[in-house]
Amino acid sequence: MAIPPHEDPLKQIYRDSFVENPKHQTDLSNRDTALLCIDMQYLDAAEGYGLFKDYESSPIPLEEMRYYFDRLKETVLPNVHNLQNCFRMHGMEVIHVRIQSLTQDGRDRSKGHKRLELHAAPGSGDACFLEEVAPVGDEIIINKTASGVFSSTNLHYVLNNLGISSLYVVGVYTNECVETTVRAACDLGYLVTMVDDCCATQTPELHEASLKTLRNRYARIVDTVEAMEDIEQYVKGPNSLAEAAE
Repeated sequence: MAIPPHEDPLKQIYRDSFVENPKHQTDLSNRDTALLCIDMQYLDAAEGYGLFKDYESSPIPLEEMRYYFDRLKETVLPNVHNLQNCFRMHGMEVIHVRIQSLTQDGRDRSKGHKRLELHAAPGSGDACFLEEVAPVGDEIIINKTASGVFSSTNLHYVLNNLGISSLYVVGVYTNECVETTVRAACDLGYLVTMVDDCCATQTPELHEASLKTLRNRYARIVDTVEAMEDIEQYVKGPNSLAEAAE
């Protein structure tokens, strides 16, 4: 069968293996799925802090900054908040990843973060999670000083200990830490669902470029409504981690 011009010849193979794999539904039913929230913190997602401490010194143009923060406020933060609560209500793990060094002076940071002069010290305002999507109770927090959480932390070990084999991924920036995490998770054998309207970056073009790369290759791409419908449909039994443990 001839492949139409400009059509990805491997599209169906990847869709069958990763995107439409029925194990997505099995892992939801067995609660072997976790929500991974990437860098939802003051350093890179709040005006007046970290990378956005002031408009004059920021390398990001004001117009693109406004787009980013409008998308966060109007779309991403409400959707992430609702999706987190949906996972919690159904007794599934919500895991929070943030940029934070081990030391106050950041000497343990990755070489990349040192070159970028990117630093969130323990206890600093930049390291704090945004209140709307902050951890609840004893939810797991993973600290990193690199774009990819899998290459720079023990997250893979932790997920294996939890019996997690599928991930829903949300956060910022779509084309940096989120995309890097999705690719690495897929390579490590996780089935990945990326929630489009729970992610953001500085321009819509960068956001869409990442989705185009990941779609039908490394992740299943859905919106928040579809994600919550999946959970309601496939997750059965006790509705909290406490009930599930009984």
